[in-house]
Amino acid sequence: MLFFKGETHAQMQLLLLKHERIILRLYPGDDFVYRLKGSKTVKSSYVNNLSETEVFTHYDTVPFHTIDRIYFRHSTFMNRLGSRLFIGGMLLFVIDQGNELIQGHNLNLDRGVSTVSLSLVGAGLPMMLIRKKAQRLNYKYKLMMVEKGSVFYKGDRRGFQSPYIPGN
Repeated sequence: MLFFKGETHAQMQLLLLKHERIILRLYPGDDFVYRLKGSKTVKSSYVNNLSETEVFTHYDTVPFHTIDRIYFRHSTFMNRLGSRLFIGGMLLFVIDQGNELIQGHNLNLDRGVSTVSLSLVGAGLPMMLIRKKAQRLNYKYKLMMVEKGSVFYKGDRRGFQSPYIPGN
């Protein structure tokens, strides 16, 4: 009688942590843009596989301790606040002009509304557009590989279930 031991492969995730807060979560197949320590070139690839201490990309095996920076779209509280200020300023102007039309007046610029609207747009636009493009790895920011069962693990919410990965 033959017994086959079926291995289960859990979906691994690569996390960028700031202390214990998750900044970035990468799954196998995600784009991975990074720079190595002592190098000026930025490498772009995808996460092929993960181990406890290294990332397997399309062409390279990159240990965590050799990565200097990770490049990704970084959104902060200031970016979200800037978006809301910008949208609020635009809406204030449009609503005031719509109110003028509804009341039967010609379109004109009210000095108070224009000042507030331009102030909101002027403050919100730079806050919305200025973003960090990369995160340097140091004592605060660390890379960590997690598997199912870890407190940091989160199921893949992208909706793709691979028929070729058992236990996915």
